[in-house]
Amino acid sequence: MKRYEELAETLAKDIRNGNLPPGTKMPSIRKTVTQFGVSPATAFQAYYRLEERGLVRARERSGYYVTGQAGRPLPQPAARPSHQVSTDVDISKLVFSVLDAARDPQLIQLGSAFPSPELYPWERLGKSLARAGRELDPWYSVNDMPAGHLALRQQIGLRYLGAGAPQPTDEIIVTNGALEALNLCLMAVTQPGDVVAIESPGFYAALQALERLRLRAVEIPVDPREGIDLDALDTALQRHPIKACWFMTQFQNPMGASMSEARKQALVALLARHRVPLIEDDVYGELYFGNRCPLPAKAFDQEGLVMHCSSFSKTLAPGFRVGWVAPGRYGEAIKRLRLMTTLSAGVPTQVALAEYLQNGGYDKHLRRLRHLLEMQQGQLIAAIGLHFPENVRVSQPAGGYFLWVEFAAGFDALALHRAALEHGIGIAPGPIFSARQGYRNCIRLNYGHLWSDAVEAAVAKLGELAKAQLQ
Repeated sequence: MKRYEELAETLAKDIRNGNLPPGTKMPSIRKTVTQFGVSPATAFQAYYRLEERGLVRARERSGYYVTGQAGRPLPQPAARPSHQVSTDVDISKLVFSVLDAARDPQLIQLGSAFPSPELYPWERLGKSLARAGRELDPWYSVNDMPAGHLALRQQIGLRYLGAGAPQPTDEIIVTNGALEALNLCLMAVTQPGDVVAIESPGFYAALQALERLRLRAVEIPVDPREGIDLDALDTALQRHPIKACWFMTQFQNPMGASMSEARKQALVALLARHRVPLIEDDVYGELYFGNRCPLPAKAFDQEGLVMHCSSFSKTLAPGFRVGWVAPGRYGEAIKRLRLMTTLSAGVPTQVALAEYLQNGGYDKHLRRLRHLLEMQQGQLIAAIGLHFPENVRVSQPAGGYFLWVEFAAGFDALALHRAALEHGIGIAPGPIFSARQGYRNCIRLNYGHLWSDAVEAAVAKLGELAKAQLQ
């Protein structure tokens, strides 16, 4: 990393953690030179990089200022206690009612599970798909089942290598999106009635998967700063016959929490002692806000107990429905399940993605996407600070595109959801992220849509509706 990049990242961290809140004037170039012992050229380049990322903005004859409107500093949500009870899961009715109500394309989609389609390189992907159609070898549809198209698996393998977590290409299995990969992993290591450890709050599709497979859930609390509570997990492993864990170790949905690499290593070691497999849901891993991709838990796996799942749906091409799993010791079991279910992901889309990854500028696209998401996160947090009730708490993740918003005890997030729909605004209420339908005073907001006057107005209206409920 060049010196100006190091300086830019140091300043970016101060912006992200609130030491330099929106509206703050940045240190002058002269002061930056003195404070960090760099040349004026290095300081200017660092500020240009921050400006490129949307974190600061230059004002003529005044200097650089942190982007976003100045507002009050917002505390992060508090970690909640562990309940340590295994429960049946019955969440789908509530989830479907919320999702069905939010499908109106005219809504301001603050509750969406995807970033804006405008952020994806559709024209370049279309060219890759057209080229794949012209050059498709008919034998691909036979030879690549069930593991997936070889060229695509090689490109995925290169990304693992570049991230510092190399995986053998012949062990990677391409799937119909990450959700199929996650479900196949779950089926490979459990039977109906088994207990699975999940996050709390956690991804509602994980809850629905447990419900469909008639599995029981033990909820492990997630800290917004540190991720999974390892002490609570250790206690749960001693109390319950847990057969698997399904966790997001970085940029977790819905909280945005990430575990440090040291804590990921400790998680893998803890599960290895209990011989419990980890299904690692890492679909947001490449949406980090720094200069280095954080290592997944899979990077510390020496026993083959970690099944690492990801996809291109959140970063590049949601409609292509292409994901994968690096399955460790469970590869053969997952391949057999694949042959009994969907056989293979769509071959043309696999070929198209392989071509794009090789020639389409994926890393350039990712850098632009990360910079946009980081800027939009700051804009949303600033707007919440201006418009929401005084006692609100908000997560501040270092990647992904979700914020977890916690209101005072007694607040009704489902009531806010219904009221917001009447004003053309979609949000994701907290109860859909818990097997016990808890978190009734919390909502998840998506900052993955381009900031606009309409989005700003929607956040202001949400704040108005929340304040009215608290009166």
